[in-house]
Amino acid sequence: MAQPWKTIDRIDTAEGVLELRQRGAKDFLITVGGLVLMNSLSNRSEVVLGELGCRQLRDHAAPRVLVGGLGMGFTLRAVLDCLPAAAQVVVAELNPVVVQWCRGPLALLTDNAVSDPRVTVAVGDVAELVRETAHGAGQGSYAAVVFDLYKGPHHKTDKVYDPLYGSRAIAHVHALLKAGGLFTVWGENYDEGFDKRLRNAGFSTSHQRPGRGGYRHMVFIAEKRQGKAAAR
Repeated sequence: MAQPWKTIDRIDTAEGVLELRQRGAKDFLITVGGLVLMNSLSNRSEVVLGELGCRQLRDHAAPRVLVGGLGMGFTLRAVLDCLPAAAQVVVAELNPVVVQWCRGPLALLTDNAVSDPRVTVAVGDVAELVRETAHGAGQGSYAAVVFDLYKGPHHKTDKVYDPLYGSRAIAHVHALLKAGGLFTVWGENYDEGFDKRLRNAGFSTSHQRPGRGGYRHMVFIAEKRQGKAAAR
């Protein structure tokens, strides 16, 4: 018989109550408004997302990587496992309590990835961070950008103004990446409109559904081509 879930922390947010639940040593849920955002035992797509975004950087001297969304830290752990000791990783997380959870009860899941000396946590909206970096001194400064956000691109995404997946936001990501840099994005399903906007912005694209059998999430992979698109 399965153990009952125990709520170990909760906080009110604009989207509902954000909760961390546990029922075993490594069995956790994060929910918002009663909806499951992530389960610690189902992290396949998050791990692959980080690996696809950064495995090409193993032999780079000191690459910089931006991760949007911390979650339980599985994507961050996968990113770190691909990077050299001199790498720098900025993680943008909207909810400071999630950072606390990853340094506390969730730390054992990822060998305390969030406290790795290569990591800097920026508490705030990753869309704002990307826009400000693209318009500032950070143009062309990142080798990879990885978005692990609980709402991925979908067919109702505003084509131009969506702060994460619209054409303006994509142009900002393009601006802060080095030539050949990768932008990898987690999604529930393939979205043709998002893929087209990536290509129009100057990316070469592909996608994968990690794993075999059962429901599988989507990973979008976009590589920055030379000389296309400027942030607006």
